[in-house]
Amino acid sequence: MNDKRILFISDQITPFVPASPMADFCRQLPQSIQEQGADIRTFMPRWGHVNERRNQLHEVIRLSGMNLIIDDTDHPLIIKVASIQSARMQVYFIDNDDYFQSRLMVSDKEGNEYQDNDERSIFFARGVLETVKKLRWNPDIIHCHGWLSSMIPMYVKTLYKEEPAFRDSKIVYSVYDKSFNNCFRDNFPEMLLTKDMQQQAVGEFEKPIDFCSVMKKAIDFSDAFICNSLPELEDIAGYAKEKGLPTISTDIMSLQTEQLSDLYSKL
Repeated sequence: MNDKRILFISDQITPFVPASPMADFCRQLPQSIQEQGADIRTFMPRWGHVNERRNQLHEVIRLSGMNLIIDDTDHPLIIKVASIQSARMQVYFIDNDDYFQSRLMVSDKEGNEYQDNDERSIFFARGVLETVKKLRWNPDIIHCHGWLSSMIPMYVKTLYKEEPAFRDSKIVYSVYDKSFNNCFRDNFPEMLLTKDMQQQAVGEFEKPIDFCSVMKKAIDFSDAFICNSLPELEDIAGYAKEKGLPTISTDIMSLQTEQLSDLYSKL
């Protein structure tokens, strides 16, 4: 992995959020790949229950300050950073008062899914990509983990396809479980668009725009797919195989770093 640049984007990373299969795996994987000689960057959302003081988050002023327009509304992009000292690894956080401050992941404390989860996925995707552009760092591989990064493959291959930072990037997308139950709103495809994008670039979504529909759209624009071997994900894994993507369907926690290094190299 010497000289390879790997961008890791995850919904969850320990110790910033409580332990889970995704959070633990996405804590260990970047460190292991970095120890093999790769140059890495790691991003996650600044969820409301991330303790800024305990984890020593601080705002990166030179990266913050941009407004992202979603559905004709401006949303300020705030970038924060923290270090995992034992891993010698920095983590960048995408933050915004409306979408992340004082709010949990998919659902509130009562278990009600946020109605704007669709907008949150757009903001997170564009926030990560705009920040990577500002870093002037061109990833060879972009490895996305979880539902919130589901629109990153589409944006990389459409809106950002001519950007030097992403022109040659290959995308791996990993799904761990069925993360949400509610459908995205019917106008979600229109919300994805910017003044520089046309609807045909995005293509059609299966209706209703449920979890399966969103995952299939991520697969449409990815170069490889990794799926936890759960019955609820069999249809999605089958779709990736039908599309001809290199697909790994297994217990993700049992994946070895060598398997992923081999996948990255082949891409």
